[in-house]
Amino acid sequence: MKDHIRSSLTEAQSALENLLSNEQQLGNIEQAAQLLVHALENGKTIFSCGNGGSMCDAMHFAEELTGRYRKNRKGHAAVSISDPSHISCVANDFGYEYIFSRYIESHASEGDVLLGISTSGTSKNVIQAAKVAKELGVHSIILSGREAQELESLAKVYICTKGGDFADRVQELHIKILHIFIELIERSFHPENYQ
Repeated sequence: MKDHIRSSLTEAQSALENLLSNEQQLGNIEQAAQLLVHALENGKTIFSCGNGGSMCDAMHFAEELTGRYRKNRKGHAAVSISDPSHISCVANDFGYEYIFSRYIESHASEGDVLLGISTSGTSKNVIQAAKVAKELGVHSIILSGREAQELESLAKVYICTKGGDFADRVQELHIKILHIFIELIERSFHPENYQ
């Protein structure tokens, strides 16, 4: 069993090292963080969405901004699109493809940010949300695990963290990036928390 444990950790370490050595993706992470900070500086809202484990990550990201990350500070405007009544209503009436886009259409305005998470890069509901966001002047940041032309063309910033053949390694990199976003937001607004 320990061999499997070591193998899993080694695979995760390799995925992280690949990201660390990818200057383009590190630059994309920085650009995305700047976009998030700029939106909050201007009184805008960050919306986050994803499916399955990525929805859990989207929820985690939003609650760390509205609640607390490491130390106490004021909350920041962040909402994960995860309300089950909204999702079941839209899925039933329009189709699952529209569960995120209808929320963006209803709540977002120009200058807000959509953080969409799709490990495959092909999630139809994330693509639809990015389409509506672009129409409204909402900037999309996409976290993915694969290059995906359609979704990338809709994004202001596209971060691709290749982590192997399965979604788990990609999700592990995504949560690290989400924590980096939160830290960089806090460092911008609450530098006293990092002294």
